[in-house]
Amino acid sequence: MKFSHSIQFNAVPDWSSHYIAYSNLKKLIYHLEKTAHQSRSGDTESRPLFAADNPDDVFSAALNVELDKICSFYAAKQDEVLADVTQLLRDIGNRSTSLDRGTAPLRRVVSDGQRGSESRHAVTSDDEDGGEDSASDDDETTGLNKPNQRLTANYRQDMASSAELAPSRRLSNTIDCYDEPHLFISSGLHSSAIMLKKRIIGLYVQLCELKSYVQLNRTGFTKVLKKFDKILFRELKVSYLGTRVDTAYPFRPETKELIDNSIAKLEAAYADVVTGGDTGLASKELRSHLREHVVWERNTVWRELIGIERRAEAARLGQSLLGRDQGAALQGDGEPALKQFRTPLGRLSVPQWLANGSIATLAVSIAIFLALLLIPLLQEPEQQNCLAMLVFVSILWATETIPLFVTSLLVPFLSIVLRVVREEDPDKAPIRLDSRDATHAIFASMWTPVIMLLLGGFTLAAALSKCTIDKRLATLILSKAGTRPRTVLVANMFVAAFASMLISNVAAPVLCYSIIEPMLRTLPSDSDMSKAIIIGIALASNIGGMLSPIASPQNVVAMGVMDPEPTWLQWFFIVIPVGAVSLLLIWLLLLVTFQPGKGTVIAPIRPLKEAFTGVQWFVSVVAIATVAMWCASQHMEGVFGDMGVIAIMPIVLFFGIGILTKEDFNNFPWTIIILAAGGLSLGKAVRSSGLLHLFAEVVSDGVQDMSLYGILFVFSSLILVIATFISHTVAALIFLPLVYDVGAAMDRPQPNLLVMGGVLMCSAAMGLPTSGFPNMTAIMKEDAAGQRYLRVKHFITRGVPSSLMTLVVVMTLGFGIMEVAGLD
Repeated sequence: MKFSHSIQFNAVPDWSSHYIAYSNLKKLIYHLEKTAHQSRSGDTESRPLFAADNPDDVFSAALNVELDKICSFYAAKQDEVLADVTQLLRDIGNRSTSLDRGTAPLRRVVSDGQRGSESRHAVTSDDEDGGEDSASDDDETTGLNKPNQRLTANYRQDMASSAELAPSRRLSNTIDCYDEPHLFISSGLHSSAIMLKKRIIGLYVQLCELKSYVQLNRTGFTKVLKKFDKILFRELKVSYLGTRVDTAYPFRPETKELIDNSIAKLEAAYADVVTGGDTGLASKELRSHLREHVVWERNTVWRELIGIERRAEAARLGQSLLGRDQGAALQGDGEPALKQFRTPLGRLSVPQWLANGSIATLAVSIAIFLALLLIPLLQEPEQQNCLAMLVFVSILWATETIPLFVTSLLVPFLSIVLRVVREEDPDKAPIRLDSRDATHAIFASMWTPVIMLLLGGFTLAAALSKCTIDKRLATLILSKAGTRPRTVLVANMFVAAFASMLISNVAAPVLCYSIIEPMLRTLPSDSDMSKAIIIGIALASNIGGMLSPIASPQNVVAMGVMDPEPTWLQWFFIVIPVGAVSLLLIWLLLLVTFQPGKGTVIAPIRPLKEAFTGVQWFVSVVAIATVAMWCASQHMEGVFGDMGVIAIMPIVLFFGIGILTKEDFNNFPWTIIILAAGGLSLGKAVRSSGLLHLFAEVVSDGVQDMSLYGILFVFSSLILVIATFISHTVAALIFLPLVYDVGAAMDRPQPNLLVMGGVLMCSAAMGLPTSGFPNMTAIMKEDAAGQRYLRVKHFITRGVPSSLMTLVVVMTLGFGIMEVAGLD
């Protein structure tokens, strides 16, 4: 929520240069922050030669300039408008006197409020240009000869509607046709009434704009002083507002009272001239001429994530599926119709879209798919078709030739068309379902309690971020870390992991990078500390993706695969020690490789001082209660049945009472939900067709002589490698069902233990920028000049060792804890 946008959209266009220069004052704050940081730096070469001026004095001087500008403009504008109001009221008084002596012919007109109810039919047109409506004066109904004695009794109810004056506003031009002439005014006074109404509306709008001008500037001073105190650790806000702003003429209570009294006089005049003394109707009609005030809501973390994705897509230099790289096009470049290749037989020209690498990958994928459909490899046709589908979607997921969620939507389509679903009745022989029955089975598998659990996690993240509860908690912890680089680094990593546990590792990096933004502003772009803290947050968020069932999409997939589902307490008992040890090892790796403490002085992070509001307390209580019920879900199955049902409670509460809105719901990462739903339908198809059981038998024969530890090591290593090159969620979707069936086929079945180890290694894959959501967010992080902090080499040299260290922790500490926890 940016106040600069509020000024931009709510300011009077003609007065734009007379508002507080909010953006310039923000730039001054950041400049003073850098100056203060250099003064504290221990590097004598980077210190200013002379001591800097007191930041309070420098900023107060800039505020004084803005305040004087505002006061001068307001005083001149107020005198001008109030003089016009006085003249208008005098003219209305003179007109009332002349009405008592008037003898002119009569005309019939109605007010805006009466127009809608008394007209039999109307022709309405909208004017978007905001110009004056000249047609309303010309289209008034013609006068009728009636006794003059009715004039003084009825003229207050008979004023004609005129055009709206406010510029840049929608105007409605209405031509009314009446069947009963019953309202009459003097023909000679008709144009006078129209002009008076126009003048009242115009002055009313100007007075309200003056009132808004004062409110916007008062808010601007409050916000910019709050930002100054927060960033520079000062206490200027209260004193400056009390001694300078509140005592200035535009912001005094008596000035506001003067404007309010003038507005009340205009409403009374409008009621007297137009609405027959009805002040309520007069106020309503006058307010209809005002512009709407644009209010900026605070973003949720999902809306911020969408903004990041849009900026990345706008700057993306990759290729689209059916076209060339538009991002690399230069001015004046045309779109070549054909691309030429040299061949032994000469030059070959093909359409540009066929020369795209993505279309070639798609063609190869389709060829493999068709080959697997046609070449008989398995006895059962449903297993043969399911194998072709599995290989096809796995290639599409791995190469991202088309978006991941689009591939997920292909799964139910292919499952039904290829008829890979069989009836799963242990008392009957497997029967291949027809398309109608397969449709019900596949789509039922796509919307399960697992999806509701994912939605519940997204809802908690949105509510916590919109109410800034997550940011307040994170800044409170980081403010205790001090300014030592190594301490600041480990504190940020643990905060990122903890935030991932609460709001998912998709959203946590966005939150953490916004918190460290003031710190990054004071560090050079090529600083090792900047690189260490950015990649540290990314790697810690990957580890944080292990820490709760809603911390990452792959965990939600694992919860759907395991039977019975582990409790939240079991999950915490296993992953918190594994995650803590892994974080410490990664922290040591970053200290050794980046050495961020050399000549680095960190700007401290200051916690927010505002008290918790009632809404924040409500959101906190609901979030804590939801997590507590998830932890105790095994003991509440008789009431709720599943954790997904509990997830409905925060959704209903937060959206039902308006804390979250429809726009917030639309901003959820629905691509992740569709990806998870497609994975669930793939698991249903592979299991129902019998292909998964066939794979499990083959793999079990290969590992039958291996111990449980050996099988866990093989699968964990395989998943780690695969998940490094494809997304964590896709790796979980493909491998975890197979791992579960292999574990279930062992002499001593322990499928949940193998799945738990496998899903931990999905999160531990962090060797490439594309390995997971945190890495993708980190690689897009840029400095003020638009230069990226990190390169691919940073992830390879730090991410790969981090993944290997986490594998060692899972295979040692994690394996022992999983045995103790009793995972079967």
